[in-house]
Amino acid sequence: MTGEDAISVVDRPPRAVAVVGVGVIGRSWLRVFTRAGCETRAWDPNADALTQAVSWHSEELQRDNSTGGTLRRCDSLEEALDGVEYVQENGPESLAQKQRIYAALDRVAARDTILASSTSAIDMSEIARGLAGEWRCVVAHPVNPPHVVPVVEVLGGQNTRPAVVQQTSAFMRAVGQKPVVLNTFVPGFLLNRLQVALLREAISLVERGVADAQAIDAVVQHGLGLRWALLGPFGVANTNADGGVREYLQRFSKSLELLMNDLGDTPRLDAALIERIGQQTDANNAAPLPEIRRWRDRMVQEVVWLKDENPQP
Repeated sequence: MTGEDAISVVDRPPRAVAVVGVGVIGRSWLRVFTRAGCETRAWDPNADALTQAVSWHSEELQRDNSTGGTLRRCDSLEEALDGVEYVQENGPESLAQKQRIYAALDRVAARDTILASSTSAIDMSEIARGLAGEWRCVVAHPVNPPHVVPVVEVLGGQNTRPAVVQQTSAFMRAVGQKPVVLNTFVPGFLLNRLQVALLREAISLVERGVADAQAIDAVVQHGLGLRWALLGPFGVANTNADGGVREYLQRFSKSLELLMNDLGDTPRLDAALIERIGQQTDANNAAPLPEIRRWRDRMVQEVVWLKDENPQP
């Protein structure tokens, strides 16, 4: 059986999946897969992290008052990968460590098992280079936390079979996520590049004393973010002129170029600037951080539900 023949594209949840590495992202993936009815295996070389993830998952089930697929805690990588169709890897964001993990995954997993990584910035071409199963390795980068925020960036390496990218996207759709396929690798993929572009300017504005963190957050919370929750930057531009995005970009081209050229230099994140931002952020967030996260997750789920109930025309 060749690599191309080993993966057939089917639009259903994977029957059995393994989540390898169950920190903040990995434990959230557990909820994605069990919620979709998958038999889900959890493994982490750190037994304490595994215990915490299984406990967190139980608490989430009680909070949701819902059921789904089974979750099995595994004591070895071999047990976790036995008979699964799909693996979601969530190891440290280090090329050397990803390469070691993928060498083990490729050695242990069945030939037709897809090996997907949650990496947020590393090229799969580098992670899987030289592996016998390089063809079935793929990036499936989520947003934190994926059980609340559905988008997943999917990108193969140079030698990933197209069918693997297609099947990964199909699996993501089948478990309730929103896959976005990239055409080529760039560091940070789409989401982190866009996120860092905004964060870079936000930090620069604080550094230059233009505004404090509270004002900048308010502009996004009560302004930009409200539109961006419904439409992306081009979609927003398309609605900002009667003639759509073409008119918007033509009419405001000079102003847009002026602002682009006036964006602040990349700020230096020294200890003083970090503490300054930290103090300003603390002042705007009185509640404990776990409480804010729970509120964030609940509100994002409400927005997602609202959008599902009221699809874009």
